[in-house]
Amino acid sequence: MAEVKLYGRLLSPFVCRVIWALKLKGVPYEFVAEDLSNKSDLLLKYNPVHKKIPVLVHGGKPVCESMIILEYIEETWPQNPLMPNNPYDRALARFWIKFAEDKLVRTTTLAIPFISVFFSNLFIYFMV
Repeated sequence: MAEVKLYGRLLSPFVCRVIWALKLKGVPYEFVAEDLSNKSDLLLKYNPVHKKIPVLVHGGKPVCESMIILEYIEETWPQNPLMPNNPYDRALARFWIKFAEDKLVRTTTLAIPFISVFFSNLFIYFMV
């Protein structure tokens, strides 16, 4: 299996959802912590357009943006599907994912440090 690396920061909800997907799929990966005030040369190389986390690197090929990374994970590792098999159920799941992203994550920008700590602690409790 090709090497998988995830560049990110544990306090990011966007990084956490990629970690959850990798864990649910049973995909081994290396986590590379990024300092967002001093971005690494590799992060800038792998995401030259937005220069943001998360970035998943699989076999030396970078995939950026958390939702795109989740789709890539789903297609690359089909075991333990993240999305329902039924097209209508998948559409409903995408609706709620988009709703949560637009309404909950984007509108809580000021609260993200507090929310991130909560989700990180929740992740550590359930996944580690």
